[in-house]
Amino acid sequence: MFAKISAFLLELFGWKVETTIETYPKKYIIAVVPHTSGWDFPIGILTRSIMKQQIKFIGKASLFRFPLGPILKLMGGVPVDRSKRNNFVDAVVDVFNEREQFAVCLAPEGTREKVAELKTGFYFMAKGAGIPILLCRFDYGIKRVQIAEPFYPTDDMEADMKFINDYFRDVPGKFPEKSF
Repeated sequence: MFAKISAFLLELFGWKVETTIETYPKKYIIAVVPHTSGWDFPIGILTRSIMKQQIKFIGKASLFRFPLGPILKLMGGVPVDRSKRNNFVDAVVDVFNEREQFAVCLAPEGTREKVAELKTGFYFMAKGAGIPILLCRFDYGIKRVQIAEPFYPTDDMEADMKFINDYFRDVPGKFPEKSF
C-alpha cells in the first residue's frame, strides 16, 4: 500500500522511478548522485518505498542520542560507533559483515556543493564487504530516479571509478549549478 501511495505522490510531482532490477541483492550500497538539495531526502524516501526495500542511512553514533535518535532510527538510520575503530569505512564494513541482509544509501559527493570527483568511501565499503553498488541518479532535468543494475567493484579501482564518475557526470540536480 505504501508503495502505491509513494508512486502516486512522485507521479503527482512529475517523477518516475526507472530500473530493470527484478531481484535486489541481500546486501548492497545504493550511491545516489547528484545531491544538491534537501528535497533529495523525500524523493529518496518515496523511491525506497516504491522499491519495497529496507534501505538504511548511516550516521555517527552521537547523532542518535535523545531526542533526535529515536526519530532517525524510525526513518532507517543506523548509528556507527567510530570509537571502536578510527576508520569510518571499516566501521561500515563491520555493519555489513554483522548482518545477513543490509542496504544503505550514500551520497558519494559528500556535500550538496559542486565537486569535481566523487569521494571513494562508498567504493571501499562495497569492496571491503564484497557487495555490489547500485548507481542511482536523481535527474531533476527529466524528473527521473534511475537505478542501474548492480555494479560489482573489480580489482581495477581506476577503471571502476571512471565508470562510476562517467555514469553520474552532468546529471542535473535540483540546483544544476551544484551538480556533479
